[in-house]
Amino acid sequence: MSTPTWRRAVLKVGSALIAPDGNGCSAKYLLAIARFITQCRERGIDIVLVSSGSVAAGRSHFDFSHQSLPVALKKAMAAVGQNEMMSNWSRFFDFPCAQVLLTHGDLGDRERYVSIKNTIEALLENQILPIVNENDTVATDAMKVGDNDNLAAMVATVADADTLVICSDVDGLYDKDPTVFSDAKRLPVVEEIDDHIFSLAGPPRNAIATGGMRTKVEAAEKASSHGIDTYIVNGRDGDTFEQLLRGDNPGTLFCKHHTPLSNRKHWLRHTIKAQGAVVVDHGAAQAVVEDGASLLSTGITDVEGEFERGDAVIIREGDKALAKGICQYSSWELNYLKGRHAGTINDTVEPGHPDEVIHRDNLTILEENYS
Repeated sequence: MSTPTWRRAVLKVGSALIAPDGNGCSAKYLLAIARFITQCRERGIDIVLVSSGSVAAGRSHFDFSHQSLPVALKKAMAAVGQNEMMSNWSRFFDFPCAQVLLTHGDLGDRERYVSIKNTIEALLENQILPIVNENDTVATDAMKVGDNDNLAAMVATVADADTLVICSDVDGLYDKDPTVFSDAKRLPVVEEIDDHIFSLAGPPRNAIATGGMRTKVEAAEKASSHGIDTYIVNGRDGDTFEQLLRGDNPGTLFCKHHTPLSNRKHWLRHTIKAQGAVVVDHGAAQAVVEDGASLLSTGITDVEGEFERGDAVIIREGDKALAKGICQYSSWELNYLKGRHAGTINDTVEPGHPDEVIHRDNLTILEENYS
């Protein structure tokens, strides 16, 4: 019996597969996916399922006539639909499933991030299938991931997966739009995600889904930088999963980085959201990027946005984003302290407060080559 060389995989299934008509759950495409999950588990592969579909599953319970749904109505649909979506998945399995609802705020808080990691690990150790979704009922714009492609990449990181499989309604990434060009060719392997690869990803074409090919490529970039192979495959084709079980590639494989980011650096770069920015002079930029130094207040020339101590901020030189890190001062403090020496910080704000504005251990570089 052939087996893919995976230890732990995250499988993302979108709304267009769970509720293809946009009005309630359907088994049309899920039977093959459920069978794939079961067969993976039988082969000793841990599976974490990231499932969209709560809003689409809950639509049938509401009377609405507008194309654009009010936010409160969508949240209500998600509240009732999440239960139906979980029930729909559970009926396919003879093992228990666990509901895990997350927001970006949960993933962006380091303590909650570790708690999520431990919970998923405990579920898998006890042969329980974690089914993850964004908590649409409570998430605000500031707390939302926004699409389950990127959520799946974040979950793959927190779950310590080695593979991410994103089920789409197309066969993978193409060299041009396959709905427009008949000679479009699928790219079986992408070694590196660059601007050209992003240019091949167009806007979403399915009205039910919140993501398109671009969000899938974004997810692949997040996952591959953490050493996770990422597949984009056609979830509507049952043969897709037979090929995966044989160790074949039925879609597009985005290859993992050979020197992945550490857990903390990946969390800093891809999970937490920047609340503002600090602009630095050339000397500070060189010290941070080339020398691996912490950022000191003397090199700061401007402060953008409003943020508190402990928030993430972008470090920029001019318009170029160089790094992201956890700031030890609020924006109003830095507006007074920018360009001053560390001694002034301790004398003015709080005696004994750290000299570094952003310590190098809480900083990750965004540009690999600085000049």
